Amino acid sequence: MALVKSASELQDERNIYDEEKTAKLAEHYKAILELLGEDVNREGLIKTPVRVAKAMQFLTKGYKDDPEEILKSAMFNEPYHQMVVVKDIEIYSMCEHHMLPFIGKAHIGYIPRNYITGLSKIPRIVEAYARRLQVQERLTTQIKECIQNTLNPLGVAVVIEAQHMCMQMRGVQKQHSFTTTSDFTGAFRDNLATREEFFNIIGHNMH
Repeated sequence: MALVKSASELQDERNIYDEEKTAKLAEHYKAILELLGEDVNREGLIKTPVRVAKAMQFLTKGYKDDPEEILKSAMFNEPYHQMVVVKDIEIYSMCEHHMLPFIGKAHIGYIPRNYITGLSKIPRIVEAYARRLQVQERLTTQIKECIQNTLNPLGVAVVIEAQHMCMQMRGVQKQHSFTTTSDFTGAFRDNLATREEFFNIIGHNMH
């Protein structure tokens, strides 16, 4: 029995999958398959170029998002000046060097000055930056700068841990390596005790 898609799901698909772009991408992926020596007319590959074209549009849909506007859509003046931490945010991104996935988690903390943001907005800005061709170092800094520039908190901390398929599936082929990146502003950068408190909160996830 086929599942009926909701109106919002259909709208999401229209926002992600542009028909003209899908057709052009599919032609290129068809040519790539032929160059790799495949028979693009065999049953298993007939629809593959279109599937890949749609998959790539989904995996890079973050280009259409404005992360600062995402935060601004739920900013609230609140006299709270203690640490706010959202941890274990799943990350699925694409390495811009080999266009292979890297997968991991982000741990984000900030100390409000005047404004807080809706808790769901933190994972949303992570998603907006991750769903682009990326390097982990830039992704870490972009998230930090977005929160700092938009909320103007007393400090921001961002730690990302990820496994990179370009290291595991090709190249050095090391299967169990993690890459950890971090970036800090304000109280997290200047105050060791504040930074240690943040690391203690997320410490059970550190490798």
